[in-house]
Amino acid sequence: MHRHAERHLVSRIGWLRASVLGANDGIVSTASLIVGVAAAGSGGQTILLTGVAGLVAGAMSMAAGEYVSVSSQADTEKADRAKEERELATTPAAEREELARIYQGRGLDRALAEQVADQLTARDALGTHLRDELGLSETITAQPIQAALSSAGSFAVGAALPLLLVVVVPGRSLIPVIAVASLVFLALLGVVSARVSGTNVWRATLRVTFWGSIAFALTAGIGRLFGAAV
Repeated sequence: MHRHAERHLVSRIGWLRASVLGANDGIVSTASLIVGVAAAGSGGQTILLTGVAGLVAGAMSMAAGEYVSVSSQADTEKADRAKEERELATTPAAEREELARIYQGRGLDRALAEQVADQLTARDALGTHLRDELGLSETITAQPIQAALSSAGSFAVGAALPLLLVVVVPGRSLIPVIAVASLVFLALLGVVSARVSGTNVWRATLRVTFWGSIAFALTAGIGRLFGAAV
C-alpha cells in the first residue's frame, strides 16, 4: 500500500494571519494617511515624510503588538501544559476517565473509548491531553517571534506600495491614484491570501476592498473638512 500524503492548510495559520493582517494594515493605514494629508492641502514633501513616518511607526507597532499578544497566548498554553502535567502526576485515574468521556462524546462506545484512552495515555499522556482535551498541538502553537516578524515585514511591504506612488504621481492626481491603486493592491492581497489559505477568492477580495474603501473615504473627508496642512 502506498502512503497517502496530505498537506493541510492549518499549518500556515500562524504566519499567514500575521502576514495578511500586516499587509492589509500597511496598505490601508498608509494610503489613508496619505489621502487625508493630501486632501488637507499639504505639500509633496510633507506627504512623503508623513507616509515614511507612518510606515516605520506602523511596522514597529505591528511587531510589538503581535509579539505581546501572541506571547500572552504562549504563556496561557504553558500554564495549561503545566496544569495537565500536575494533574497527570496526582490524579491519573481522573485524567484517564476524562479522556474516555471525550472519546465517548465523539462517538465511541464505552469499552472502545477506555481502550483508546489507555493506549494513547501509555504512548504520550501529556500530548494526548493537550491535543484532545485542550485542542493544543505543535501545528497551531503560539510563536511570538514568527508572528512579530511576519506582521512587521508584511506591513512594511504593504505600506511601501502607496508610498512609492507619492514619489511618481503628480500632486493633483495623487488622491484618486492612491485610492484606486490601493484598492487594487488590497484586491491582490485578497486573492493571494485566499489562494494560500484555500478559501473563496471573491469573498476574501470583497472583504478587504470594502473596508479599505471606507477608510479612504473617511480620511479624505476629514482632510477636506479641516482643510489645513498637518
